[in-house]
Amino acid sequence: MQVTIHTTAIFLCQGDITAQCVDAMVNAANARLAGGGGVDGAIHRAGGPAIMDACKKIGGCPTGSAVITTGGNLPAPHVIHAVGPVYRNGSSGEPELLKSVYKSCLNLAEKNHIKSIAFPSISTGAYGYPIAEAAHIALSTVLEHVTGSTGIERIVFVLFSSPDFECYQSLLEKMTKHG
Repeated sequence: MQVTIHTTAIFLCQGDITAQCVDAMVNAANARLAGGGGVDGAIHRAGGPAIMDACKKIGGCPTGSAVITTGGNLPAPHVIHAVGPVYRNGSSGEPELLKSVYKSCLNLAEKNHIKSIAFPSISTGAYGYPIAEAAHIALSTVLEHVTGSTGIERIVFVLFSSPDFECYQSLLEKMTKHG
C-alpha cells in the first residue's frame, strides 16, 4: 500500500527490514544498544560488527530517543537505533515515549539529510505494545511530520507479520481517507 502526503510517499509492506534499499533503517533497539532479538538481532546479524562497534562508542540511548550509526553491510548506509518503551499498562507514559521515539527518528533523518527511511513496528515485539495502539501512534506521528516541511521523500513501514501489516493498512486507509 502507498499514500503520498505533500512530497512524501508512505509505503507499507510485509517482509524483512534488512533487505530495504533506503538511506536509513530503524532498529528497534534496547537502551544499552547491546543487540538483542527480533529486528535488533536481524539488523546486527545482517549489518555485521561495524554496527556494534559504533553502538559501543555511543554507549546507550534513553527510552523515547534515537541515535544514528553506520549501516555496516546493510543496503542502508545508516541505522537509526530507536529505543521504544516496554508496555506496562498504557498509562505509564508509554504513548508519549513511543511518539517521542518516532519523532526522534524523523528528526535524526532530517538532520542527516536522509531522503528514505524504513521503520519496523517499534515496541510491538518483545516489548509487548499492543499493535493497534502502537500503529496508531506510529502512523499519526509520521503523518503529522510529513504535513510540514520535510526533506524525507519516502517512508516505508516494514511489518513482520500479515496481521501487523493488515492493522497498519486499515489504520492508514482510515487516517488518509478524504471526503
